[in-house]
Amino acid sequence: MQRLGLKRLATQTPVAVTAQALSSNALVPSTSSSLSDDDTDPEVFCHLLEACKLSLDLRTAVETHAKIIRFGYGTDPSLAAHLISSYVRCDRLRLGCNVVAQVGSWTTGLVAVNKIVRNLLNGGEYGIAKRVFDKMPNRDVVTWNSVIGGYVTNSRYDEALRLFRKMLSSNVEPDGFTFASAMSACAKLGAPNYAQWVHQLLVEKRIVLNHILSAALIYMYASCGRIQAAKDMFYSVPRIDVSIWNSMIKGLAVHGLAFDAIEVFSKMEMENVLPDSITFLGILTACSHCGMVTEGGQYFDLMRFRYSIRPQLEHYGAMVDLFGRAGLMEEAYAMIKAMPMEPDAIIWRALLSACRTHKWAELGKFAIENISRLRSGDFVLLSNIYCSQSRWECAQEVRETMKKKGVHKVQGKSWFEWAGKIHQFIAGDKSHPESEAMYKVLEGLMKRTKLEGFVPATDLVMMDVSEEEKEENLYHHSEKLALAYGILKTSPGTEIRISKNLRVCYDCHNWIKMISRMLNRVIIIRDRIRFHQFEGGSCSCADYW
Repeated sequence: MQRLGLKRLATQTPVAVTAQALSSNALVPSTSSSLSDDDTDPEVFCHLLEACKLSLDLRTAVETHAKIIRFGYGTDPSLAAHLISSYVRCDRLRLGCNVVAQVGSWTTGLVAVNKIVRNLLNGGEYGIAKRVFDKMPNRDVVTWNSVIGGYVTNSRYDEALRLFRKMLSSNVEPDGFTFASAMSACAKLGAPNYAQWVHQLLVEKRIVLNHILSAALIYMYASCGRIQAAKDMFYSVPRIDVSIWNSMIKGLAVHGLAFDAIEVFSKMEMENVLPDSITFLGILTACSHCGMVTEGGQYFDLMRFRYSIRPQLEHYGAMVDLFGRAGLMEEAYAMIKAMPMEPDAIIWRALLSACRTHKWAELGKFAIENISRLRSGDFVLLSNIYCSQSRWECAQEVRETMKKKGVHKVQGKSWFEWAGKIHQFIAGDKSHPESEAMYKVLEGLMKRTKLEGFVPATDLVMMDVSEEEKEENLYHHSEKLALAYGILKTSPGTEIRISKNLRVCYDCHNWIKMISRMLNRVIIIRDRIRFHQFEGGSCSCADYW
């Protein structure tokens, strides 16, 4: 009954809520002292609401809200800010939104409102934060930085760049913090044209490069597939701070350029810049992506014994990944058992992923049993192991478990930047305005690759169905759609760049290799793990990913 009462309150207006709260015991008991009619000072209300936020005391927050309205302070921006924070903290977002709607204009001091926006964004409430932001008559650079940075933190990269454009058309000039957020958004999207535009603006605005911006520029270009531009930037800036070296090593690692990363590390030692834990994580990742097991082990020892850096979970995870990718499953499991701390989900997922690649079903099942909070991808990996071994009953059990737990498979999504816009594609989706033409291109490519001898990797399909149905299931993966659209929109010989939220599957990987040879095109795909550059029928990963 109590929960139903709270749910009903959350759908009403603040006035209705406060009236009901004062005449009902539906809310939880108050942890604050009861309110007196003599307490009419706004400062008192602020202190009470702050206490409510800390103690999650929804009842007193609502009672205080009622008094605020009764004494005519209902539209006071400062009090509204405290109310919003209290309601958000008490998980009553609808009430917080209603408070935002009540305040006509946030005319209180910029410092106070900026703090409100920042706190909301830090709590993941970017929707409410944006409403407050939209109602602010005045905004300074801190306001814009808070919102743009908050959107990046909340993985809303496209919207962050739209806000950045809006800021440029306002009367507020961006600063170094603004550009750091914009570059981070470009890096996450993998949008090279946006990246170049942001860099040009940085130069035009005469923003002085410090080590933070230099490192951000290097990693932005590397993350957008422009590794040569990243290298050029690296060698053109002062390299005193370790973060600049780390950005370069990490960028080379995601491109599978392990020898280049090791060369940068050697240069770092020659220039007497001390590496840190992030440096070694980048080196271990680079070794893992290229199957350099011996070298990876040497750097793991170097970190501990020469530089006295204690390995963290991430370093052990990189070592498990290094052994697992190389098919050294016993060594990977031995590394987990030798860890001085409890392995987390990331460690077990690294082992599970290796079990999928090398078809170790029982060890994969053991890894899943040790992951406390299972994700859809964990179940999918285990199901894939069973499917690849034609153990359909076991795969069916995994799918049934997913249904019981309400776990849904994560949709594969890919992005292609064209004409100043990020085009998104979802597996099997036909909502794109040019989907008809795109699917025609895809159908033509499928026919040509089959004539060239391409055989779909149907063992990847998590269903015991006919081969024809399995092939149809593989045809419409998001990276295939994005590539078909890229071919549709670009001229022959043009390089095509695509980003993907999941790892590229074996079927798509082999198919795109053949497309790169047939069409004589360079195709660059950034998946969740690394970059793949397809050219002349081969991939930069050398089929090791």
